Amino acid sequence: MSMDIYYGRRRDLDAVMEIERASFTDAWSEEGVAASLEDPDGGLLAASEDGRLMGYAIFHCSFEDCELYSVAVSPVCRRRGVGRELVSAVIHEARSRGASRLLLEVRRSNLPARAMYDSMGFTAIGERKNYYDAPREDAVIMELEL
Repeated sequence: MSMDIYYGRRRDLDAVMEIERASFTDAWSEEGVAASLEDPDGGLLAASEDGRLMGYAIFHCSFEDCELYSVAVSPVCRRRGVGRELVSAVIHEARSRGASRLLLEVRRSNLPARAMYDSMGFTAIGERKNYYDAPREDAVIMELEL
């Protein structure tokens, strides 16, 4: 696989929204995703192959913390390491911005994502009750010390 990872651009918005809606029952709004493209303290990292968007990760850094807000991979590209590559790219960006830890929330029931984060060195540090809607579910808070 010859995957390119780059900062997403406005022209990626339609493809990002298609993946967002296919991946989450409580999808971000197009305005929210568009704002992440302009975030000087983070952004949207996109993964593509042969000009086709495969997935993306949205993150934001503030002082010593960086938060991974969202990672999504197109259903036809899953189980190919795209999510892992995107999270690795966010880890690199967080370190380069001086962050000392990367935080995220993940649905308690999302066992594939939790297993990936565990394998990358993240540890569960807490939970947020009823954090997600559609369906209502707790979030596991995970942290990676950088």
